[in-house]
Amino acid sequence: MMELPPTRAGHIGRALSAIAILLFLAMPIVIILVTSFGADGIGTFPPKEYSTHWYEQMAAPGGNWATSIALSSLIAALTTVFSLILGATAATALARGRLPLHTAVYGLVLAPLLIPQVVIALGLFLFFEPAGMLGSPLAIALGHTVLAAPIAILIMISTLRGIDERLEDAAASMGAGRMVIARRITFPLATPGLIAAAVFAFITSFDEFFIAQFMSTPDTRTLPVLVFNALQFDVDPTVTAVSAVLIALAVLALALVALVRRLGGHRNQQGGLLPTEPLT
Repeated sequence: MMELPPTRAGHIGRALSAIAILLFLAMPIVIILVTSFGADGIGTFPPKEYSTHWYEQMAAPGGNWATSIALSSLIAALTTVFSLILGATAATALARGRLPLHTAVYGLVLAPLLIPQVVIALGLFLFFEPAGMLGSPLAIALGHTVLAAPIAILIMISTLRGIDERLEDAAASMGAGRMVIARRITFPLATPGLIAAAVFAFITSFDEFFIAQFMSTPDTRTLPVLVFNALQFDVDPTVTAVSAVLIALAVLALALVALVRRLGGHRNQQGGLLPTEPLT
């Protein structure tokens, strides 16, 4: 069947439709960013006066917001470490191994992404409460790992499947052991995937609410829990400044992932990540 060439009106219509969709999707973000610089205390849009007061209040040393940001950062860092360890080992087994019941194991690993988060949070609460670990940053990080690890595993599986196994076979044929192959071949080539997995694990933990809500105490409130508490009975304009910072961090994180993947692909094509010394 002959396809008709696109007309100029068709190009303009598609361009206008794309612009309208993008504006609709970006509208809430733009409203938050503009409102965060408002000087009034009720968070009106558009602001009548502009100020950085809410950013200063958010970053005030010793304040609730600064304390929650520091706690969320600590928990997210621990979650990232745990998720990378689980992601690298599980992805290697799933992508390189010959596991029995491979499909069942794969489904079990990804199950936390399908189960409602409130159900997982309740289960973690019932598990950690008898041990007296509610409010512990380590316990919250372990809970967040349940959600972040499957994402890291998916990214690492995709990365490992994109690595030519013949490179590993060639190293093995020359006498290199498994650890040497992993250190000199696999992990250098998988560096972009590791960085992407780390970024998404960090963001997943930093933004997670249900597990933190179930497992937090009045003395240990993560940033999402504090935001929820600030909006539950009143409107605190500081929340708009916090949201603006989170939006900026998310954009920077995604830009970092895109840059690392692009540089990693370029270096792989140029052979820059392949070992140039004997594999010993």
